[in-house]
Amino acid sequence: MGNKRKMTMGVIVGNRGFFPDHLAKSGREEMIQVLQKAGVEAVVLGPEQSKHGAVETYEEAMRCAALFKSKAEAIDGVIVTLPNFGDERAIADTLRLARLNVPVLVQATPDTPGKMLITHRRDSFCGKMSACNNLQQYGIPYSLTSLHTESPDSSEFAKDLGWFAGVCRVVNGLKNLRIGALGARPTAFNTVRYSEKLLEASGISVETLDLSEVLGRISRLKDSDDSVAQKLSAIHKYVTTTDIPQAALVKMAKLGVVVDEWMKTSHLQISAVQCWTSLEENLGVVPCTVMSMMSDSLLSSACETDVCGVLSMHALQLASETPSALLDWNNNYGNDPNKAVCFHCSNLPRHFFKDVRMDFQAIIAGTVGKENTFGTCVGQVKAGEMSFARFSSDDATGRIRGYTGGGRFTDDPLDTFGGAGVVEIHGLQKLLRFICENGFEHHVAANFSNVGAAVHEATSRYLGWQMHAHAG
Repeated sequence: MGNKRKMTMGVIVGNRGFFPDHLAKSGREEMIQVLQKAGVEAVVLGPEQSKHGAVETYEEAMRCAALFKSKAEAIDGVIVTLPNFGDERAIADTLRLARLNVPVLVQATPDTPGKMLITHRRDSFCGKMSACNNLQQYGIPYSLTSLHTESPDSSEFAKDLGWFAGVCRVVNGLKNLRIGALGARPTAFNTVRYSEKLLEASGISVETLDLSEVLGRISRLKDSDDSVAQKLSAIHKYVTTTDIPQAALVKMAKLGVVVDEWMKTSHLQISAVQCWTSLEENLGVVPCTVMSMMSDSLLSSACETDVCGVLSMHALQLASETPSALLDWNNNYGNDPNKAVCFHCSNLPRHFFKDVRMDFQAIIAGTVGKENTFGTCVGQVKAGEMSFARFSSDDATGRIRGYTGGGRFTDDPLDTFGGAGVVEIHGLQKLLRFICENGFEHHVAANFSNVGAAVHEATSRYLGWQMHAHAG
């Protein structure tokens, strides 16, 4: 979790000849310095390639597009910076010719009241509207800074840059995504039905594997196999296993080995796993710890074969670069209308807990026997800021839809089983009404971050999904 991927941004410096072009020169230098300070690599024309390294003519647009194409595999997004009015056609032409298909952020530098004469007046306030008008005409989606004009070295732009980087990670991370669906949907869980075809239309593929194949592969593993021993050691290091039978731990290790190999050979990034109640009845453990370990390693894994649920987890994880969990909107918390209990049995990543230990699955132990339900990760969720998201495929309208928002996990006391925490969300009753009125699932993805807005922008503006942003 500590090694965050370095971002690379293409930079288009706008310029317009009858405005002070020395502003293009200084504006380019300022933007490059700001990006370097933020740890972002810039791909931008140099002064030897165009006047001041800016883009004003079609010829310069062609050069900039060629540069972007040569670095296409590395470029995560494009920043259009307007240190003066800028040439709106050249900006749009550059993006059309480059065909990067990545998010675009339009930034305009503000004028200074004491520098409004012809030698220093920028007019980027106005130029931004013309640039956006042309992008709209060209059919190129773009994002905007929180303020209409803001300096590259301002705190506002620093915040917007972090937000935009998250948008880029989500958009690019969902391209050509491959999700593993291990096992069938539990019969009683109609709520996790989804459309593979709608996901495929968004460039997201689902690879299935029947549980019988998993169980067959497990049966061919020996307790003494190196891969099993290594996974067993990793489980002991990951979570406290006091009072858990050794036989159950070995079964979990074998399950982990099989799932790891399947994900690797099938080139899968995330997974959704059947749990109730086939694995308990036919293998004798729950998959929770194995899934928790994957999610904690940023390989999100959701239970009950909730493919759209793990997709929601993944989007939050891409934006924040930290682990996500899938939870139930499960209980009210006393009489506070803005608080609720979020719960799962659980496979929450270790990142979510105050303290965590391995236990048995209390809900189904009475049905399948306690001895067949070891492997849950239980404890109370720690306090902290959180983001939430939920995607769903709507076959009736042929669209993927969803909602995002934010709140916080609290330190409120909670005496229960499984993995659970109290969440506080402003306007929670309004959100719950929206969920019920629109028939969303009872599962929600959560993440310790403030990235709901980035996920909303990425999925609505660039993927065309029908998204609702909860505003409280």
